[in-house]
Amino acid sequence: MSMEQYTLDVEGMACAGCKQNVTEAAEGIEGVHRVEADHETGAVSVTAEADTEDAVRDSVHDAGYDVVA
Repeated sequence: MSMEQYTLDVEGMACAGCKQNVTEAAEGIEGVHRVEADHETGAVSVTAEADTEDAVRDSVHDAGYDVVA
């Protein structure tokens, strides 16, 4: 399967613990290989197999954060 990179804009990450929660939520999706979250900017960069973005968005949302872009 092909790999892709995408960046999500996540609201609600206020601290390092939030960053960890978002990272773990995204990493829990099968096919996700790398996640870098920045709680100061809200950017979450994901390297994953194709067709994982919707599942990552849902998982981050289920963890209590808003994915706005």
